[in-house]
Amino acid sequence: MNKIDIANYKVVERINLEERSTNENLNATDKTLKKKLEKVREDLGDFQDTLYAHGKYSVLICLQGMDTAGKDSLIREVFKDFNARGVVVHSFKVPTELELKHDYLWRHYIALPAKGKFGVFNRTHYENVLVTRVHPEYIMSETLPGIHQVSDIDQKFWDRRFEEINNFERHIADNGTLIFKFFLHLSKEEQKQRLLRRLELAEKHWKFSPGDLKERKLWDSYQKCYEEAINNTSKSQAPWYVIPADNKKAARVIVATIMLEELKKYKDIEEPELDDEIKANLELYKNQLNKE
Repeated sequence: MNKIDIANYKVVERINLEERSTNENLNATDKTLKKKLEKVREDLGDFQDTLYAHGKYSVLICLQGMDTAGKDSLIREVFKDFNARGVVVHSFKVPTELELKHDYLWRHYIALPAKGKFGVFNRTHYENVLVTRVHPEYIMSETLPGIHQVSDIDQKFWDRRFEEINNFERHIADNGTLIFKFFLHLSKEEQKQRLLRRLELAEKHWKFSPGDLKERKLWDSYQKCYEEAINNTSKSQAPWYVIPADNKKAARVIVATIMLEELKKYKDIEEPELDDEIKANLELYKNQLNKE
């Protein structure tokens, strides 16, 4: 199995998505990938226990990708060994009436993970510069000052949103949130095959929506918007990683490995020392319990 080089996926300069591979198998069999993921996610689970005890950092995992990119299954498989209290998943849908009465980042801010926990955003605050950009008419429901019609939404509007998102991420990073942003880079052909499976397999029918086909027709627009969003918001405190997603098993291993290797760099995250008085009386406490 090939060694995973994080530099191959991390966005540190402007990228062209068309030049990025969507398929990678790491020169490994499915069995090898499964065993690798089992080991890495076990280590991640151990790290989460330490993170919880340490209590000074939280971890935010942001997952973006086209429909069928594998976000749900990645969450299920990568976080399987976590203590249930240690990870919270939020799947953001169309904004509710209440959410629309606040600014577009509000619902994401209140869903951030508490210190000691992992939070996973399945679709994220980036929907506000992706789906709304492909469908700018959605912006009208936000009832924004100065935006009276779709033609009022210009490039300056999107540039301002990129800046606001960068400021939001910088703020939470400065206050102890470690941020990972993964774009699951799927090919159009692979999406077609996955959509067909949803139609062919009865147990997957519930996943299919005719809207998937309407959005598929806008593939090129989405790719352009993803590329611009990534290029404008991949910063040192909140980097993007472009993950080849045609091979789901390999994608999960890559994502899990990136998280583990990057988190291990935080040498200050360790279990706190026991209070001196408690440490000095450990034998006493044991004896008290043994005498019951």
